Amino acid sequence: MTGAGGNPVTRRAWAALGGLALLRRTGGVRAAAFSCDATPPAGQPNIWVEPVREVLDPLSCKGVVIEGGGRRIVLAALDWCGVGGATHSRLCSALAHAVAASRRGVWLHTVHQHAAPYVVEDAYPYLQKSRPQALCMSARYLGRLAEEISTAAAAALKRMAEVQRVGVGAARVERVASARRLLVHGKIVTRYSSTARTPELADLPEGDVDPDLRCVTLEGPKGAIAHLMFYATHPQTFCCDGRVSADFVGAARQEVEREAGAPVLYFTGCAGDVTVGKYNQGREEQRRELAARLADGMRRALRAAAFEAAPDMAWQTAPLRLEARRDAPPIAPAMTDAEACRAAIRLAFAQRRPVMAACALRLGPAWILCLPGEPLLAFQREAQQAARGRFACAAGYGDIFPGYLCRDADTELGGYEPSASNVMPGSEERIRNAIRQLAGT
Repeated sequence: MTGAGGNPVTRRAWAALGGLALLRRTGGVRAAAFSCDATPPAGQPNIWVEPVREVLDPLSCKGVVIEGGGRRIVLAALDWCGVGGATHSRLCSALAHAVAASRRGVWLHTVHQHAAPYVVEDAYPYLQKSRPQALCMSARYLGRLAEEISTAAAAALKRMAEVQRVGVGAARVERVASARRLLVHGKIVTRYSSTARTPELADLPEGDVDPDLRCVTLEGPKGAIAHLMFYATHPQTFCCDGRVSADFVGAARQEVEREAGAPVLYFTGCAGDVTVGKYNQGREEQRRELAARLADGMRRALRAAAFEAAPDMAWQTAPLRLEARRDAPPIAPAMTDAEACRAAIRLAFAQRRPVMAACALRLGPAWILCLPGEPLLAFQREAQQAARGRFACAAGYGDIFPGYLCRDADTELGGYEPSASNVMPGSEERIRNAIRQLAGT
């Protein structure tokens, strides 16, 4: 038994669907949200190879199934730092199978908290060869996670409701985002997510950020089906100490979801060079303040929503061929296990040379661009310009395999992001072309 695109479909999922013929006969747009726990258990790595030591708050995978025009798609946001390569494909395929969608109709986003797992299974053979003691995420746990996510998505099919209106709203968020790449006396200075060790960087200007949080609301006969929030900053106040947390974005999302009485999905924008470093020195009260300011922006975006009735829907994908760097360094004995893990990911990307995909959803007045890797803010601005007046939302952090997506000018200036990228300089135009293609410009 197969679904769209030839994907196998379980009998349980097929029963929930009522068959694809029903989808093709149904007019309009329908949707339903889903959620499941995604907290790594003890014995599994959190970010990179750091073992889970303490769970401060749980991680989630929250998504929405949308169908219209004979097409079914899934947008899902996972509270992990990154998922790439075979791991990303595994989870996307599970979602596609669960709802009888094409694999190209699934976009899995990672919110990119740094108190959460970062897994690219393709790198494990390289890592284990040189560091057999390094902790790797077990295939058994990843299989269980894939099953739980797909079960939640399949259950959403029984709750599908007509999307009668789509609302779009934006609000300025104050004192959260700040530029990570700062030009000081002609040189690039990196302001990381915490300035505890470099307090003088907190005194520098906020820099180039996109201050607006954007919200897309899907409304059905009984009220909101889901609120989709988009904002560009690293969702990180601490990192790499074994504590698990959805960080300040998870706290803000939870608070607003409770008040709104409807699921809130949070997507991190093109935030490769944007952090909260100006406003965070790692203190707990600062994390609460960042959550409060972000939640305030979410509420104001909801209040600002303008609605359009009887929305239509279109989903497009574009291949994105990114050349791997040829200077991938070997795993050196002096590296820590975490550094060796990152080097192994770069080596795996150079060997596999996968073709990425960029995606876009047009839903009523909203146009949502979905990019792989960790794109810099400039590509979000490119999307906004290409949208030609439509309400444009952009998110990165799909398949994390390529790492940072930089402009050629960023590479020439140097700094952290170009040095940590897995792709060759010269990729900028290919990314811009994919954005223009998806925008129809």
